[in-house]
Amino acid sequence: MRTSRKTNSLVGLDVEAGSVAATEVVVNGSPKLGRTGIAPLGPGVTHEGEVTDPAALAEILKELFADSKLPRRVRIGIANQRVIVRTLRLPLIEKKDELETAIRFQAGEQIPMPLDQAVLDWQVLEPDAETAANRQMDVVVVAARRETVSGLVGAAREAGLKPVGIDVAAFAMIRALAGQVPSSSAGDQLSYEERMAAEDDGVAPVEPARLLCNLGDVTNLAVARGSNCLFTRVSSFGVEGIAQRVAERSEISLEQARDWLSHVGLVKPLDEVEGDPEMASAVRDALTEGAEKLAGELRLSLDFYGTQEGSVAVEDVVACGPGTAIEGLAAQLERELGYPFRIGAPAALADLDPVSAARLTLPYGLALDE
Repeated sequence: MRTSRKTNSLVGLDVEAGSVAATEVVVNGSPKLGRTGIAPLGPGVTHEGEVTDPAALAEILKELFADSKLPRRVRIGIANQRVIVRTLRLPLIEKKDELETAIRFQAGEQIPMPLDQAVLDWQVLEPDAETAANRQMDVVVVAARRETVSGLVGAAREAGLKPVGIDVAAFAMIRALAGQVPSSSAGDQLSYEERMAAEDDGVAPVEPARLLCNLGDVTNLAVARGSNCLFTRVSSFGVEGIAQRVAERSEISLEQARDWLSHVGLVKPLDEVEGDPEMASAVRDALTEGAEKLAGELRLSLDFYGTQEGSVAVEDVVACGPGTAIEGLAAQLERELGYPFRIGAPAALADLDPVSAARLTLPYGLALDE
């Protein structure tokens, strides 16, 4: 256990199709933001959350960490469609080694991949009234094939970095945004009798859940209640998919297309957007179509989550990541989805410009202690 006199630091590392981002968190009694760095990635280095050119990524990481003077200890995030999530209900187990054994045994039966070829991560959820009364516990288990993380780890080591862990990006997103978005009081959702019964059982009232989404090259989704992850899913369609449509239709580079997305947005009248009017119109059309598709992905995730046993009603949506820097995109998603939509960002990143803060939110969560 750390004391206030011991200083330590860890860098969260997040790799997307268009960029790699790193955030240092320094712990000296309490976590504080350290150095940060963002570097662009050329086409073909990654695809849908997986590394396709480890050597190229290693060179970019080497330059980024040297230029930004970042420490070498890193925790790397993973988010792609080859990650499997299950919620396990187990008898209450208090000993850590016994719990790990039970989780691995149950995961072996419920996760459709050989566990010796997988990397496992899990989170024990706070008990609700039912699980506490029955002396049970719910555990969210996430499994990823080792081959999906080997490219990331190999590139990091080739760059001279020291990976200390692989973390599910959804868990990091929840940590990054914990306590940063106001929540309605859980007690306000219950009657007086329900609150008294919960207190008598020694169980906190059920807090409403919210959907968190990182709008990046893929769309990383998590339903969370407080710091508990109830459900997570990765959609391969994200802001990068919108940029690709612009690049293909207008025959420009992906980097130019990304710049156009931020330049045009969904708020300013087209006749007030500087530059080629035809290009601005094409970008606006792509953004409108993309927002509709993104909303569809969010709705699909909410519908699927709602079919899960013991699911808690979702109150609102909190968005983070590069897509939140596109003016009007969050508001458009709110209109399409019908849920209150908020932009989330860690208070530690408040002094950064909005674009950098949006990109660094996920790696910030990766660097935080679990």
